[in-house]
Amino acid sequence: MDTDGLIVVDKPAGMTSHDVVARIRRLAKTRRVGHGGTLDPMATGVLIIGVNRATRLLTYVIGAEKSYAATIRLGESTVTDDAEGDVTSTTSAEGVTDDAIRAGLATQVGEIDQVPSAVSAIKIKGVRSYKRVRDGETVEIPARRITVHHLDVLAIRRTESQDVIDVDVDVTCSSGTYIRAIARDLGTALGVGGHLTALRRTAVGGMTLDAASTLAELEERAPDVIGLPMAEAARRAFPQRTATEEETRVLRHGGPLAPAGIDGPYAVFDPSGDVLAIVSERDGKARAEIVLAPA
Repeated sequence: MDTDGLIVVDKPAGMTSHDVVARIRRLAKTRRVGHGGTLDPMATGVLIIGVNRATRLLTYVIGAEKSYAATIRLGESTVTDDAEGDVTSTTSAEGVTDDAIRAGLATQVGEIDQVPSAVSAIKIKGVRSYKRVRDGETVEIPARRITVHHLDVLAIRRTESQDVIDVDVDVTCSSGTYIRAIARDLGTALGVGGHLTALRRTAVGGMTLDAASTLAELEERAPDVIGLPMAEAARRAFPQRTATEEETRVLRHGGPLAPAGIDGPYAVFDPSGDVLAIVSERDGKARAEIVLAPA
């Protein structure tokens, strides 16, 4: 059975991304499984899993644009900037207006320098930041340049007491963006604190929840668990080019092609529709970054 491909998993809450990888390893009966971008245990939604040869595509998946639906709670801060951490401070958000919320979020759209959450997997001098925090250290993580392409407010919901406000948002952003940090920074700007109470990833590049399967659905289909075979996965993830028979022969052996003027990286397919390689154009040649078809 051909088990090379990408699986779009609808990750449930309470599981780590590694937990999902372990489950797919068992279902697909192979150790060669990886994921394309961590989701926190609290988060749900699109988690891309690569199986066998498709693990080579995960480098590109990790760098793809991401979309999320999220809920920000104003009036409470937590140690993790989300609902999994202990509350560190509370300040009534009763005086915060809808206009102030929208204005505060508008400052986080575009290219911005964002400080990741202290409780994160970022390494500081070789040690994960979250481990340093749990060991009692005060952690300072340098800001990173990220891009928030759009950040739309879907609803602003006030509790009966008015002490906390829940803000539902839709976010599309570059890889490396922390939605938790958006919640934290909004709360800081408004002077009331904030954290994330819900996060659902709705898309990674061209792969959306529409193509996602739950783990229960994958269990039912096992061992045939592949959602997107290699060629379809490449079509969704990359611009594409079809090679001639001669170009196919050259590329299968790692040789360069004439450039096609496509911004890379992009996928090259043989005349029958099978994916051959992921290439980029440089120095007047289209050169393979990874060859996916056997020689």
